[in-house]
Amino acid sequence: MSLILLLVGWLGGCDRPDPGLSLRLEPAQLDWVGQQIFQNECSGQFRCLVHWNEGEAFPSLGIGHFIWYPAGVEGRFVESFPALIAFLQQRNVTVPEGLASLSPLDAPWPDRPTFLARQDQPEVIELRRFLLRTQGDQVAFIFARAEAALARVVAAAPEAQRGALRQRLAALSATPGGVYALLDYVNFKGEGLAPSERYAGEGWGLLQVLQAMTGSAEVSALAQFREAAAVVLARRAANAAKPIERERWLPGWRKRLETYREPGPLPEATAGR
Repeated sequence: MSLILLLVGWLGGCDRPDPGLSLRLEPAQLDWVGQQIFQNECSGQFRCLVHWNEGEAFPSLGIGHFIWYPAGVEGRFVESFPALIAFLQQRNVTVPEGLASLSPLDAPWPDRPTFLARQDQPEVIELRRFLLRTQGDQVAFIFARAEAALARVVAAAPEAQRGALRQRLAALSATPGGVYALLDYVNFKGEGLAPSERYAGEGWGLLQVLQAMTGSAEVSALAQFREAAAVVLARRAANAAKPIERERWLPGWRKRLETYREPGPLPEATAGR
């Protein structure tokens, strides 16, 4: 099932998350998660809301750097920007005319050089402004995607592992820091279910991180998750064909994992979110 069909179907009342695998955050905590993800992906910078990373075949948009493929590009990674737009439209959010008029909803730049030549044009600036003012809706999308994924991740594991994985998810879901780690990791590296998201037959998503956790009673679930994710991402980089993953991306991934900690005291939620 595509990410668009999964989320739209869930919002419409089918494929609901398992009530035993649900996520809960107070408004202030959800605001904090959004700020953390925006910082992780964009260092909080406006210009980075529509961006095309070196070494990638697609632009990344929004606070979660949602993937958006150009026409004719069938990439390895699960595309998420069209699913975000479908989610926003379900919430009656008006999208920019230039975006709404695209049919099919493919990225309008065929490659990175074309994007770089056009990145300061009015329609791109308008798109950045739209993404800046819909941060709260984007966090809601990230939350919905992660919550919808939990039962699917457990179901995809070997039957003998499912009980342990449910326990690990329950422990992570019990604290704001654990929920943040789940939301950020699913947005960052996916559920670990797509056959295309494998190097040398090994995935790097949420499923693989949960499987790599030690289950130790003496170490918090969040610390286990952080350590397991570091192992899984190091394995991905070692298996990658492109040296950029080992030489440039892996250090940044490790730095991101270090943010998977419990937050300090949080202010009241931002009005209007």
